[in-house]
Parts: sequence; C-alpha cells; structure tokens
Amino acid sequence: MPRLPEIFERDKLPEDKREIYDYLVKARGRISNGYAPLLHCPEFVGRAAHLGTYIRFESSLPAKTLELLAFTTSAELDNLYEQTTHAQAAVRLGVSQSTIDAINNKTDLVGAADEESLPVRCARELTRTHKLSDTSFEAAHKVLGDKGVVELIGAIGYYALLACAHNAMQVRMPNSLAA
Repeated sequence: MPRLPEIFERDKLPEDKREIYDYLVKARGRISNGYAPLLHCPEFVGRAAHLGTYIRFESSLPAKTLELLAFTTSAELDNLYEQTTHAQAAVRLGVSQSTIDAINNKTDLVGAADEESLPVRCARELTRTHKLSDTSFEAAHKVLGDKGVVELIGAIGYYALLACAHNAMQVRMPNSLAA
C-alpha cells in the first residue's frame, strides 16, 4: 500500500491544479498507480510527466532501446512497478528471453546483440557507478547521434527519478497486475 493515499479522481485536486490531472489523462489515457500517490504535489507530477511524455512518445530513440533503458534502470534500482511494466513491453517488442532474465536477475548478458546489450550496459553503468564509460558513450553516440545519446542519458535519469519516488512512496503494482 502506498504511503500516501492515491488520488485517482480529478475533484480531489485543488481546482487550480486540475489541468495537471487533465494533462496526465490526455497524455497517458488514465491516472496510473505510479502517479496517483504523487498527485499530493501536482506540480512535481506535472513536470515529471512532461519529461516522461517527451521521452516515451516524442524522443528519437527506437522503441526497443527505450524499453530496455526503462526496464534495466527500473530493475537496477528495484522499482518493481516500472520493472514489471517495461519487461512486458520489452517482450512485446521482441527482446530475447535471455536478455529479459538477465535484466530481472541483474546478471551478465550472454550472447545478446548490440541492439539489446548497449542500452542495458549504459543503464547499468549509470545506475551502478553513476558514470558512463568512454567506450559506452562512444558506442551509443555512434548508433544514436548527438540528440539520441542525450535522450538515452535523459531516459535513464527519468526512470531513476521514478524509482526514487516509487520506492519511497511504496507504489503498488500496476492496476492490470494487482491481485
């Protein structure tokens, strides 16, 4: 159970903050369990969601790369909510089961293609050591270019932010997976 009550109804917010609720519903279709307890500070949620909307729906990153970044960062930082959500998305995008298992178990990738191993390596380096090696940066830059490498770093940062918020607030599993 989250540490603060979840806010799923628009009228539970102050009238001058309801546009943030409307933005979340427009951008994501609903208020998720991940944002519901954080809506006690609508300004924070609105700003985080705006960044998330850009990363998820407007960035130049390939869908598989983005899901691997989100999934790996969430797994590394023990954010079960996002880890579960993005593992499912990664499976739908054709990420190999061995890669899924290695991310979930925080073990080495064995035999993974660069398309899968590079985002995992970058997310692991930044979450584990708080640095991105020259080798990983150069490899990501070669594949993604200037804009893409900034988006890669930003995506890892965004999912690290969510991990801090979700873990501190004890966010529960997504509605679709809740018992």
